[in-house]
Amino acid sequence: MIVLRIRRTATTPLLSSPFTSSQPIHPPPPSLTLPVAKISLGFNGAGSLTFTRRRTNHQPRTANSYMAGVGSSVVNPTYAEIIVVRHGETDWNADGRIQGHLDVELNDTGRQQAATVADRLSREPSISVVYSSDLKRALETAQIIAAGCGAQEVIKEPDLWERHLGDLQGLVLREAAKLSPKAYQAFLNQRTDQEIPGGGESLDQLYERCTSSLERIGKKHRGERVIVVTHGGVIRTLYKRACPNGRSRGKVLNTSINIFCLSDKDEWTIKLWGDVSHLDKTGFLESGFGGDITSG
Repeated sequence: MIVLRIRRTATTPLLSSPFTSSQPIHPPPPSLTLPVAKISLGFNGAGSLTFTRRRTNHQPRTANSYMAGVGSSVVNPTYAEIIVVRHGETDWNADGRIQGHLDVELNDTGRQQAATVADRLSREPSISVVYSSDLKRALETAQIIAAGCGAQEVIKEPDLWERHLGDLQGLVLREAAKLSPKAYQAFLNQRTDQEIPGGGESLDQLYERCTSSLERIGKKHRGERVIVVTHGGVIRTLYKRACPNGRSRGKVLNTSINIFCLSDKDEWTIKLWGDVSHLDKTGFLESGFGGDITSG
């Protein structure tokens, strides 16, 4: 099988100063242009051809607004700084297959992404501890980060698991409407209390589970920097907690960095969102599958 991979190098997303729900991030300027993609061929011994499109360099949006403030490990004692990282890429991400609670491992690209984000975080102010969903794709990412940052252990937190997507789990999204129509319609339903047939969670259940988890971590680590490794659907939900009136931020890419500040007054702000500048040589899936509305 011939594997055609279209890669572009990564770019840094638009960053802004810390904001709250009344200060949503603005979208990127419309004038950005994309260069020609680089194409490489690979063979796996079979006779068919597959395509994987990966994002690479368009005009970079600099991370200087954040990095200029990096250099001290001291955090204001009234809040916890929580660096939330999405797990690395899996084969199911690349295939557009819904994972949910199914335990899928990282692929080789995902491991390289995890090593790259670990290297970046190791050169920033020290962290106190690493927490992670204990699904394999998140836990392995977290273990690689912990080793790079000199953390003693990874604390497993089941409430950071991805959303349970019921009968949709294991299906390729483009086939889900035909193979499991009731679950697919429930998934598309705009009601936040809509559960998905087959044991799937509603958006309200996901919200309660993962925001409560981050709040517990924040209260335990006031004045500290903490890393949390989790999933696309969880990170999108945490964004809603910090910015309940803000519009959806779109894709949450593999090993993107998102920094939340949780104050002792129960206020959440976002210091950095969707930063993938560390992936300029590794690349990442352009689709962001599982870190977009597919949440799995």
